[in-house]
Amino acid sequence: MNAIDFGSDTVTKPTEKMLERMRHAELGDDGREGDPTVRALEILAAKTLGKEAAVFVSSGTMANLVSLLTHVSRGSELLSDAGTHIFRSEMGGIANLAGIFHRTIPAKRGRMDLDALKEAIRPQLTPRALGTGLIVMETTHNDAGGAVLPLDYMAAVHKMAGEAGVPVHIDGARIFNAAVALGVPAASLASHGESVSFCISKGLSAPVGSLLCGSSAFVTRARAFRRMVGGNLRQAGVIAAAGIVALEEMVDRLAEDHRRAKRLASGMAEIDSSLVDPVAVETNIVRLDFSKSGKRSEHWVEALRGQGIAVGAWSPWQIRMVTHRHIGDADIDRAVETMQGLWRH
Repeated sequence: MNAIDFGSDTVTKPTEKMLERMRHAELGDDGREGDPTVRALEILAAKTLGKEAAVFVSSGTMANLVSLLTHVSRGSELLSDAGTHIFRSEMGGIANLAGIFHRTIPAKRGRMDLDALKEAIRPQLTPRALGTGLIVMETTHNDAGGAVLPLDYMAAVHKMAGEAGVPVHIDGARIFNAAVALGVPAASLASHGESVSFCISKGLSAPVGSLLCGSSAFVTRARAFRRMVGGNLRQAGVIAAAGIVALEEMVDRLAEDHRRAKRLASGMAEIDSSLVDPVAVETNIVRLDFSKSGKRSEHWVEALRGQGIAVGAWSPWQIRMVTHRHIGDADIDRAVETMQGLWRH
């Protein structure tokens, strides 16, 4: 029986058309005179997100780090909720590499409390407090189980930041999932930030890379910081070619992943309603809570692996299952049936 990998949408393999484009990509030195295929991807990314320019980088973590370095002076303060990827999953790059202090704002499903955020913003350095250098929003919100930030919320944060003269960065690793879920162009979400990053290597199925988009002046500075952190690329058109196909052909199909995630959640909830609330599943991430079972997440990860189903532990009592292009309806049904059998024992 074939293994099913729900561990992440980063396991997606490039399509045949991506591989064909990669084989025939026009190449150059992206760190010197430029790679024409990388440039074509950057132009497409900027246009798709409604920004003036974009720069291709190797990962979402690098895109976020370069954004911090470009926006914020050392010793300033970054505001976000405690669950953002920048804060919880990027190895302390905020402080270790960017020299930025971080303050978390109370949040629910990735949405910072607007009153608390307003109180925390300080437009400039004072004798008693650091100035706010940047506000970060993340959509979809990984730590909140793939939750989507509402457009009116994003607009409110952006307006509040603008009034204080503080830029906003949108960590949009899965911004196309958010856009599909809301039924709007990704540019509608990106309009609420001075910069936005997104991955082509998750549900869009390209093998490597992320884009950082913003104004032309911002991206010019970002290219310098990309070089500083060792991110200069050479004949990167080999991988950028797959990103072009990803943006041209792979966005609309994300709705299939969302439908299957909802199907997965509904099936798990029928086993026991304590496992998951299907209403809370908005995109392609399903988190199962095993607190009621008394068995920690590691137990369930190993039990499912023994049945040929790969998942990831998210917390001591929760596992994460992510749908993607290689997960079909039959795989969803098999996962639910397997869990049903394990739950009974």
